[in-house]
Amino acid sequence: MSTLIVLMPPRDPAVHSQEWQLPELPFVLLDKAGQTQRAGRAALGLLPKASATVLLIAARDLLTVAATVPPLKGPRLRQALPNVVEDHLIQDPQTCHLALDPARLPDGKQTVAAMDRGWFRFLVEAFTGTGHRNLRAVPVACCLPVPVVQGEAGAAPAAATQPGAATADAHAGESAAPAEAAGSASVPVTACVFGPVMSTAPALLPDMATSTASAAATALGALLELTIVRGPSAEGFAVPATSLAATVEALAGDASVTRYVLTGVPGEPSSAAEKAALAATLPGAQPLGFETLAKRSLACKFDLCQFEFAVQPWRLDRATLRRLRVPIALVVASLVVAIVGANVQWLMLARQRDAINTQMTELLLNAFPKTTVVLDPAGQMSRQLSQLRVAAGEPSPDDFLVLADGLARSLGPVPLNGIAALDYHDRRLDVTFKPGVNVDADLNKRLARNGLAGTQDSSSGKWTIRSAS
Repeated sequence: MSTLIVLMPPRDPAVHSQEWQLPELPFVLLDKAGQTQRAGRAALGLLPKASATVLLIAARDLLTVAATVPPLKGPRLRQALPNVVEDHLIQDPQTCHLALDPARLPDGKQTVAAMDRGWFRFLVEAFTGTGHRNLRAVPVACCLPVPVVQGEAGAAPAAATQPGAATADAHAGESAAPAEAAGSASVPVTACVFGPVMSTAPALLPDMATSTASAAATALGALLELTIVRGPSAEGFAVPATSLAATVEALAGDASVTRYVLTGVPGEPSSAAEKAALAATLPGAQPLGFETLAKRSLACKFDLCQFEFAVQPWRLDRATLRRLRVPIALVVASLVVAIVGANVQWLMLARQRDAINTQMTELLLNAFPKTTVVLDPAGQMSRQLSQLRVAAGEPSPDDFLVLADGLARSLGPVPLNGIAALDYHDRRLDVTFKPGVNVDADLNKRLARNGLAGTQDSSSGKWTIRSAS
């Protein structure tokens, strides 16, 4: 199963929702073995298709809160989550999409992520509308290598699944970060520079789509995307390159800082000088490859596509209907042909049945003109013939004497005195043989030669003789 991993730009709070547009997006396409098949940057409609698609959500778009979550599920949990995080949000919780990390923190709490619902819906619908059905969204901060907290049991598993935390509003995380840094000095901090800020402003999209290495180098003098991960929380910022190092030191406080610079992002600085200029913005930073970051997202269990955004393969949208219009048309045409064919065949058989009934009725009336009501021509003809045989003194094939005579001529090696009882009723003859009488297997054949049919009851051994006609 192939997987497409796409790095998403942060939402620009100054751009109205009706003007949201996505620039060319960096992506990595992995095969079922996890090997890179293709990497690059492409517009949304030109991204390669894969069995699963993973969106890396920017830290600036998320606010994550470690909170005690009531043990609820489904719609009741969705109704309770706004009450859990409303004290941490600037905007109305009802306008935010809330997702819950399935992994619990060492203190028993869980991480709740809040994101602007309109922006998240825009991202999900943009990808599903272009044919990416199996969609997951993970915080990009979850994919960063997080240092293990020394002296805490279970710190490594917890760090491996920590969600990235930023703001549902672009400025909420910036106002909360200094306070958290002051109270979390002992927790190791991870800082990562993601390169120049990708903008969703329509006026900037043509420039971003056609940016060259020199244009990207010029961007290094403007704003850089910075993510700070501290324990169960993270923040995202758009920081000027000249003040990037000072910002990291101020936010980290006395905590140890592990620094990374994202490298190998398609469409961003590629020359040695440009890479050195980017690394110089955060002294001591280690290179973190874009493909490495993308592959780490596969191990993240925190899927933001929950509740109304959960993957529902059975739900049909316009894109799916467009892809299935030819198979659906073929199925409908097949059903129409089958229904029409079945009705035509039924009409032909009905006409044939009516013709046969008419022919039998005429035959009955010609043979017995005094018949006034014809309901069952075949049955009435059989009864009339039986009455004629009786009137002429000719026995019927199912009379007692005829059946007894045929049985006597069919006994063969079976002795005549071997019969214990004969019982005639309902135009059949029940024969009971004496115990110890051996009835050979050819009795049925001899009965058939005499116009009779016999069956034996396996439980009682009694034979039932009927006329074969």
